[in-house]
Amino acid sequence: MGGHGRNQCLHNNKRGIKQYFLEKSNLTVSEQEPVKLVLDANFFFVPSQFNLDIFEELANLLNQRFEPILLSSTQKELQGLAESSSPKKRKQARLALRLAEKCRVVPAEKGLSETYDDVIVRVAAAWKSPVATNDRELRIRLRNLGVPVIFLRQKHRLELEGAV
Repeated sequence: MGGHGRNQCLHNNKRGIKQYFLEKSNLTVSEQEPVKLVLDANFFFVPSQFNLDIFEELANLLNQRFEPILLSSTQKELQGLAESSSPKKRKQARLALRLAEKCRVVPAEKGLSETYDDVIVRVAAAWKSPVATNDRELRIRLRNLGVPVIFLRQKHRLELEGAV
């Protein structure tokens, strides 16, 4: 069988060597669920303040599939900022709301005694999901609970504290 040895079969196999060995070892290939990433309102201001594509940077940092999550309470916070703050902040909030359209909106009601940050902490801790925020106090609260945090470092790159 000249030229049709095992190596030749692997070379011509369109599925690839990795798939071949997975099949031969009876392992199944599973599609990993994307990481749910909760975004804080202030994180949506990064593009307008620092000219950084947050979604591209998140993809580079995480190096895996992720699903950006916008909590409905955070969406309400951004809507409030877009309607009743300084002209500069209103413009940034409107841009933030347009960026937020790339996210899946998840219902999360804010209790009477809760802040917007409390809702993020509650949901992220329950889901064990990382949070993207530049709020220092929120970062500390989340890290104390073991929740990974992504934030802007030195105004030009994102950094991850904790493991995803």
